[in-house]
Amino acid sequence: GGGGLRDGAGCAEEAVRAVLKAGARWGGGEGCSQKCREHFLYNISSFLCSRLMALKRMGIVKDYEKIRTFTVAVVGVGGVGSVTAEMLTRCGIGKLLLFDYDKVELANMNRLFFQPHQAGLSKVQAAEHTLRNINPDVQFEVHNYNITTLDNFEHFMDRISNGALEEGKPVDLVLSCVDNFEARMAINTACNELGQIWMESGVSENAVSGHIQLIIPGETACFACAPPLVVAANIDEKTLKREGVCAASLPTTMGVVAGILVQNVLKYLLSFGTVSYYLGYNAMQDFFPTMSMKPNPQCSDQNCRKQQENYKKKEAARPKQEVVEQEEEIVHEDNDWGIELVSEISEDELKAASGPVPELPEGITVAYTIPNKEENLLTEEMVAEPEESLEELMAKMRNM
Repeated sequence: GGGGLRDGAGCAEEAVRAVLKAGARWGGGEGCSQKCREHFLYNISSFLCSRLMALKRMGIVKDYEKIRTFTVAVVGVGGVGSVTAEMLTRCGIGKLLLFDYDKVELANMNRLFFQPHQAGLSKVQAAEHTLRNINPDVQFEVHNYNITTLDNFEHFMDRISNGALEEGKPVDLVLSCVDNFEARMAINTACNELGQIWMESGVSENAVSGHIQLIIPGETACFACAPPLVVAANIDEKTLKREGVCAASLPTTMGVVAGILVQNVLKYLLSFGTVSYYLGYNAMQDFFPTMSMKPNPQCSDQNCRKQQENYKKKEAARPKQEVVEQEEEIVHEDNDWGIELVSEISEDELKAASGPVPELPEGITVAYTIPNKEENLLTEEMVAEPEESLEELMAKMRNM
């Protein structure tokens, strides 16, 4: 409701507290009428979004309310995917599609989001229950299956191309939060065939680095064009996942990767800031490398090559804007004769006259330098004093 959004966080919070005092609970409660529940849902949704609306008032986002019209598919609801889904839910996304076939285990408790009492439940079922409690205004569609099998892959493609808020339309973005090469390739294959824009994310096995990558079929490199080095070794992944053996996992690294992923999702959907084509994270040095990769013309995925041809045709058909360079006319304000002040000292002399410049990191410089007190390169011209006094000179002029 727009009215709740305009009322601000304070009013919405007071309304939620009032409903809670009256005995309302999400999911229904004894003595709580339908009208009471609707009032609760309305205000909790408004409370979640009210502070986000400040982005619009501050001029960062033109139309934040538009977030409710978007649909995002999250594939993999693990350490990164679950936090990603929670962030999008709190941001007020319109609809979330969740795909995963795994169950919640006690071994997952060193990560964020899931709770011990959810052990044994499917991850999508547990996630949906938690996320609905956070923001009931979001629509959820969950699928508890492995997308890499033939039948499930076809259904996965169907939901990507038809599972938006308006049934029959494609989702706005697909997020890959899986932890294996096979699932990434399945997502890559589906998105290349459908021309679906998606974002890939991952955390290294040592848990101290990660990355996100925006993949636009035909325009940027797909996962088959240049697969990450972390999965380049020809090792059967099933042998790595033995019972009682788990890869390293840090909730901090996964939280950072999920954060930069959702940050770029918001920038992409709401058209603000700069969306990173590739953004890495090295936790050991706090290093965030960025880069962009063009697609490989000899990519093994035929649909990727097809999308590249389509992109070239679109670019060729796009009208080119000619940039006309105009010479700026020199305007001399209150200076009819065009007189200029020229420094009597060269740049080299000025640098020599300046004091020492401190060593600074790349990209930082000093606003000004302190003059060197020891050396003064501005030489003064010595004017020879006349031998005769001023009175004597004036007397000579009178006699002329």
